[in-house]
Amino acid sequence: MADWDWDQFDDVAPELQVALVRRAVDHCDAVRERCHGCRRTPLVGERVYFDEAGTVYCELCRALEGPEVATESRIVHGPEFGHSMWLTDRRVA
Repeated sequence: MADWDWDQFDDVAPELQVALVRRAVDHCDAVRERCHGCRRTPLVGERVYFDEAGTVYCELCRALEGPEVATESRIVHGPEFGHSMWLTDRRVA
């Protein structure tokens, strides 16, 4: 097995590395849901509320400045939500 000197790659196109990381972070930030009032990303397990226009409000901002009557609310799930396996019993009774 070759003994690599990984430090030699630190000088290779640092602008490209920075650009790729910035692009990835900007993409993640664009698809992330944020509260309209405080611009905070809701935590997993937190309840968020939506008004008629689809604007997202966290629990605190809804109490302070959000809509009086929310049209919809839901619990924020983590990235693993929906990826679990369900075992079904397929034996004949």
